[in-house]
Amino acid sequence: MNLTQRLLQALQARGATEVFGIPGDFALPLFRQIEAAALLPLHTLSHEPGVGFAADAASRARGGLGVAAVTYGAGAFNLVNAVAGAYAERVPLVVLSGAPAAHEAASGFLLHHQVKTLDSQWRLFEELTIDRARLDDARQAPAQIARVLDAALTHSRPVYLEIPRDMPGAACGAVPAPARFTPDPQRLAACADELLARLAAAQRPVLMAGVEVRRYGIEAQVAELARRLRIPVVTSFMGRGLLAHDDVPLVGTYLGLAGDPAVSDLVENSDALLLLGVIVSDTNFAVSARRIDLRHAIHAFDADVAMGHHVYHQLPIGALVDALLARVPAAAPAPRVTRAAKPAAAPMPARAATPGAAWGGDGAQPVRPQHIAAALNALLHEHGPMPLASDVGDCLFTAMDVMPTGLIAPGYYATMGYGVPAGIGLQVATAQRPLILVGDGAFQMTGWELGNAARCGCDPIVLVFNNASWEMLRTFEPAGRFNDLSRWDFASMAAGMGGDGHVVHTCAELQSALRLAHAKRGRFQLLDIRLAPGVLSPTLERFVKAVKRLSMPDPQ
Repeated sequence: MNLTQRLLQALQARGATEVFGIPGDFALPLFRQIEAAALLPLHTLSHEPGVGFAADAASRARGGLGVAAVTYGAGAFNLVNAVAGAYAERVPLVVLSGAPAAHEAASGFLLHHQVKTLDSQWRLFEELTIDRARLDDARQAPAQIARVLDAALTHSRPVYLEIPRDMPGAACGAVPAPARFTPDPQRLAACADELLARLAAAQRPVLMAGVEVRRYGIEAQVAELARRLRIPVVTSFMGRGLLAHDDVPLVGTYLGLAGDPAVSDLVENSDALLLLGVIVSDTNFAVSARRIDLRHAIHAFDADVAMGHHVYHQLPIGALVDALLARVPAAAPAPRVTRAAKPAAAPMPARAATPGAAWGGDGAQPVRPQHIAAALNALLHEHGPMPLASDVGDCLFTAMDVMPTGLIAPGYYATMGYGVPAGIGLQVATAQRPLILVGDGAFQMTGWELGNAARCGCDPIVLVFNNASWEMLRTFEPAGRFNDLSRWDFASMAAGMGGDGHVVHTCAELQSALRLAHAKRGRFQLLDIRLAPGVLSPTLERFVKAVKRLSMPDPQ
């Protein structure tokens, strides 16, 4: 077997189910071999950022590795932003890049796509990945492939494999099977015992679930742990959608001053806040009213478990949860704690009997972001869960008001342009039809990947928040005309890309368009929702006020 076949087998063994890519001359032999091997389907898109976002979303949605294949220089550098986002948000994304062959590198000529040196690309990706290898020796390649791919899964971060164009067809030996890290059993036992003792001694324990829970495929285990501990459970902002379909004591998503006051009070007054896989970032905690003192929390993240000033190193979160489950059997009584009152969950909107009823308004009323959330809740209530892929901006804050369902979004890194290609990656990887929430500014960046949806076997429902503005940016700089956008007619463009477009102005039109979009399969459905400039979701309004209050307090 050749190097490409061995590489594809190793990717398969570690959870990859497809490759997203864009060919280029240095990568043509690699693409030819990927196509010929037929081990992983190859989906080509229109621009490298979309390739990276789709591969990132595929990994987030199904677990295992996401794979992005590009060419040297111009292709790989276009991928940089997506890889940076995957690193920041802990996604095991594998970058496969073509590269000059050995004889080309030694020619003495400047090569096209070369920047400063032939190794400029290598050095750049060193900053953005957890491990990397140049597969220029078929004898060493199996060990290199195994090491790099295992590092991606172990650390849940991107890796980089550079494949010179004379190597894809080279004969190559078998890649070692995936390696499993076994933590020190005594350290693990001591950590689990101390953690449970802290929970048992607490009066107001709370469990907060974050992104690592899904990245490491332990959502079911964490759900069972929550049931056994019988303590209130919340998700972080970035963990929204976790544990949505499990019978756990889930009380909501923590958004500080921007969220449900009952949830905020529960978290901020906890004397044993167990953070499982939570990224400690400004988006997760910056709008905390009390500025949570994380030194008093229990934080399991990045294979470390911190309890105050005491840190247990090299304890993967999956091993920790398994150790806790072994110590809290299902039949055992819960820890002796005084439980906090469970905040009241937001009522599930019933299906509207008349247009506008779901949001308490008139069907002729102009659409606002809260109407979109209410309409989506009614849709999900009637037809069952659908996963959400959201871009950054008010569309993401609107998603916070949608009933808990699977959600992928760039909540921390906050790159624009993620939503549409992420929705394609989500559906390719899971075969689930997604709802995509995206602003008009972000759609202008990568929304055109919808033209590839049919070829990828995808038919998402896309809701474009079209307000002719970078509205979230305007909230912080209201006078800047640089936040203005032209009003594009996205609905009329849909047919040219193989989909159906629906213009939405009113609540009645929104309800009707959603009903039609849900019923139509085989083509993407785009709702061009015309929002008035300056209209924000209530959640974003609260978030902006909280950020301004906490970062720019009034002088005394």
